[in-house]
Amino acid sequence: MEPLDLIVVKAKVSLKNSEDGGRKSGFKSGYRPNHVFEMPDNLKMLTTYIGDISFDGQEVIMPGETKEVTVRFLKTPEIEKYIKAGQKWFINEGARTVGFGEILEIAS
Repeated sequence: MEPLDLIVVKAKVSLKNSEDGGRKSGFKSGYRPNHVFEMPDNLKMLTTYIGDISFDGQEVIMPGETKEVTVRFLKTPEIEKYIKAGQKWFINEGARTVGFGEILEIAS
């Protein structure tokens, strides 16, 4: 079995408050939401990418918090055009946006 080809970035992640449509609870390091770089008008056309969010220094990120994290995206030709410092994206659970991310730097 070949190892997965990953793109690793340092990013700033902000979770929406539950009152604003976000999660009611936080998430632990290793969380794997849907990552969306372009939000279409028709959510049935939503393109999502695979990636996990990890962090050090605390156990959980709570709704309303902003933290610097490491995100590991599964490398695909489609995602590579989005991987640049300053790129923002949506963090979704299905079609529901629960937070936002911004790439600070590419680690590898």
